[in-house]
Amino acid sequence: MRNNSVTILTNACGAMFMHGFFRCLKENGERDVRLVGVDMSKTPVVDPLIDAYYSVPAITDPSYVDELLQICRKEGVDVFFPQISMELNLIRKRVEEFHALGVKVAISKDDTLEIANNKYKLYEYMREHELTVPQYYLVESIDDLHEGAAKLGYPERPVCVKVTESSGSRGVRVLCGDLSKSSLFLYAKPTSIYTTMEDMDDTLRELETFPEMIVMEYLPGCEYTVDLLADHGKVIQIAGRRNTSSQTSIAMESVVERKEEAYSLCEAIVSMLGLDGNIGFDFMLDENDNPVLTDLNPRITATIVLYFAAGVNFPYLRVKQLLGEELPLCQVKYGTRLVRKYWDILCDANGNLI
Repeated sequence: MRNNSVTILTNACGAMFMHGFFRCLKENGERDVRLVGVDMSKTPVVDPLIDAYYSVPAITDPSYVDELLQICRKEGVDVFFPQISMELNLIRKRVEEFHALGVKVAISKDDTLEIANNKYKLYEYMREHELTVPQYYLVESIDDLHEGAAKLGYPERPVCVKVTESSGSRGVRVLCGDLSKSSLFLYAKPTSIYTTMEDMDDTLRELETFPEMIVMEYLPGCEYTVDLLADHGKVIQIAGRRNTSSQTSIAMESVVERKEEAYSLCEAIVSMLGLDGNIGFDFMLDENDNPVLTDLNPRITATIVLYFAAGVNFPYLRVKQLLGEELPLCQVKYGTRLVRKYWDILCDANGNLI
């Protein structure tokens, strides 16, 4: 750091929701922040709030982490925010190489990250500790899927299938016994997650390696998310939001709302797993509007900018925490709303912003 300024590296910077994350860091009201963004896209147009941009390979490429380290060295990065759930264990295995460059990595330091990042392991851990979990069954074959779905009431009741290590609605489908394919074709967008058991079977038969999956009860209400900042097992700031409209797991309309039962469950899990840093908990609301935990994301979530408007700047609080600075006491402005619309970046033939 120079003159109290800080250089921050973030990946997945081309995602539609990242502008809000950038605002949280840039508009912190305390210091200058220089943002270095990386993504797989080679398109020269990126968010105007980004100060430097690099195209990097996919996280599955053996050179991925090496390239991140090279960028950190070149740009003098102080803090690195990994944004992709599937890369967290990969980054954690080489976190000391980032530390050797003086880079603070915004990732939980505890070995229980492996549990937090796997839906099946998390549910098993919660059940062992007598915490409330949805009904679920491990799926290791097509026969397991049929058997587990039947136990959950399929085909009379819909069920949800999830790959255990994924995010952003990847590897998620809702199976409906009475689904009309003609209605799906005519009235649902192609991104619909609803399908039939027959189509799910066909999909799974195409796979060379069967992924670890669970089949779980389907919850009919809207999404509810709790975001928090933890300090090695202790929650130091928490806020929740009801997502009244979502597309591919990203909230399009959301309102900051407190649900004590969800807060208490999140605090218990953070304490038992010793989690650290930014954590997001995804719930679905049941028919009685009660929250049921579906996912844990040990990272920044896509709608974090809503809390920024509500008085809690979670990303910048994490920066201060990593730098060893005293954190302010934030009061959550409940009722603050977000309505997300697409915005445009325009450029000329050379990639210069218009």
